[in-house]
Amino acid sequence: MIKKGIILAGGKGTRMSPLTKAVNKQLLPIYDKPLIFYPLSVLMLAKIKDILIIVNKGQLNQYKKILPDGKNLGIKITYKEQSSPKGLPDAFILGDKFIGKDNVALILGDNFFYGENLTEKLLNNIKLKNGARIILHKVNKPELYGVAKINSKNKVLKIVEKPKKYLSNLAITGLYFFDNKVINYAKSLMPSKRGEIEIVDLINKYRRKNKLTADLIGRGGAWLDSGSIEDFYKTSAFVSAIENRQGFKIACLEEIALNNKWINKKNLENAIKFYGKCEYSNYLKKYLNE
Repeated sequence: MIKKGIILAGGKGTRMSPLTKAVNKQLLPIYDKPLIFYPLSVLMLAKIKDILIIVNKGQLNQYKKILPDGKNLGIKITYKEQSSPKGLPDAFILGDKFIGKDNVALILGDNFFYGENLTEKLLNNIKLKNGARIILHKVNKPELYGVAKINSKNKVLKIVEKPKKYLSNLAITGLYFFDNKVINYAKSLMPSKRGEIEIVDLINKYRRKNKLTADLIGRGGAWLDSGSIEDFYKTSAFVSAIENRQGFKIACLEEIALNNKWINKKNLENAIKFYGKCEYSNYLKKYLNE
């Protein structure tokens, strides 16, 4: 069972400069909420309550203004500063003491997931005891992504980063589940030509030991990577369309915490005061009358 999660919210966000010269990318808005709310909501939907957020050095106070310690959500949030980007597996090296002897989930801070059966899939994947699991999503242009080939039992047979020759149309998303061996595996990695340790090398260690499986986001689900300004607009438009048409909010942290029975209506009242007069607060108010 996985009870701990890491959000990797570092990186320079150079593709979004000059916006990211002043504000960390994960604090920029996706429609009506900061981007960081979306990956955090995924871990909360998986009922993971112990969460480490890795941020750029010097930007910690920006995060603590909106997400201090998690007590207001019935969870525990710990922060770790990253001096410079060293690759995705560095999250497990920086977080080795946080992980301890437990298994762990990792989600990238700029990834967005949505789907009717998302919660069910998450609760199934946190049951992982041994090995690693990657989450895949069908894409139209697999040559732009790291992709995986799987068999009928969802065992991962091969992984290729941005394949020049077609392998599959299953892209590897930014959500991963690992057993405790991930710490030592990450520490054993050597930097690639670009000077960073690579997530593909890490998950290939599991694949070579026949310990790597996959789960797929179905046709009704969505995975969006908000790595550029254009991606931000597309994701914001998606969230806006869903929320305004259906009347519920995506990644409303207090709503998830309330449904998980981690907080009560008093916590909601405090949240409403904290956010002030806004649509987000108005959405929370409806729960006070139930």
